[in-house]
Amino acid sequence: MDASPLRQGTAIHGHLPITGLPDEILELPYIEIQGREAGPRLTLLAGVHGCEYAGMAALREFVAGVNPAQLKGTITAVPVVNVPAYTNRTMFVVPADGKNLNRCFPGDPKGTYSDVLAHHVFERFIRGADYLIDLHSGDVPETVHPVVIYDESSVDETARRIAMAYGTQHVIRQPAAARITAGTTSSAAADAGIPAITAEAGGNGTVDRQAVATHLRGLRNVAASLGMLPYEVEQAPNQIEHVNGWTWMYAPIGGWWEPLVELGRRAEKGDLLGRVSNLFGDVVHELRAEEAGITMIITTSPAIAADGLLIVLTREVSQ
Repeated sequence: MDASPLRQGTAIHGHLPITGLPDEILELPYIEIQGREAGPRLTLLAGVHGCEYAGMAALREFVAGVNPAQLKGTITAVPVVNVPAYTNRTMFVVPADGKNLNRCFPGDPKGTYSDVLAHHVFERFIRGADYLIDLHSGDVPETVHPVVIYDESSVDETARRIAMAYGTQHVIRQPAAARITAGTTSSAAADAGIPAITAEAGGNGTVDRQAVATHLRGLRNVAASLGMLPYEVEQAPNQIEHVNGWTWMYAPIGGWWEPLVELGRRAEKGDLLGRVSNLFGDVVHELRAEEAGITMIITTSPAIAADGLLIVLTREVSQ
């Protein structure tokens, strides 16, 4: 059952019952920490995708280190949002309906499994928060350069401040007119007037300690910059803001994918980024940069289907 209201200076482990799902009630675990002094309400999410473990590990470690006596405000943390995908080791999607949960927010109580789950998560944990951080990493067949994304919105200046405070070298602002990743936790929060960021680091379905450290540093930085916890801010040198969003490139044909660029490296327009060959080894597609950008996501698995994501670059040109 959902937990009762917290007293000051306390922490609880609770379960939110998700009703309205086909054939089951899902008990969604969460942690809520109430500081002894008043302050912001910060929601932390991880495991929106069930095999992105670095973000989950970092959230668990961060919350375990919070002393309620030192906290100003309230932290609500959901260590694994997509429990069905986590339990079944299902990449990207919810097993019950095959939908990407991070394209379903703010959800729909009358929709399919993913829509209902997104609705309950949004209403209980996101709506009413002062700030939202959603922790991600590359799923099993991909790797992601450390980056923070926020959406153009009425609260984007505040979102930008916490995005920069997270401390990754790269920060991407997703323009409203070119919102490639709609229906995410952070985009739905932005539409509701809640400053929100999505933080990415790591990949390939591993608990990579460097990625976990990136997320831990980011969470501590934001908590300190909001005046919630007495951490020292560790700002990254030479941060780069990408205000034009990012470019997602897909395979026009399935086959064997071979990337030819490194994560975090700049590509110029026309550069060869990788090749798709058939299973006999004949090249059937060459992927070239449509415009200049820095490589943020690379699909590392050779197995690629038609319309499968290959590479994501920052956008370095004007809209």
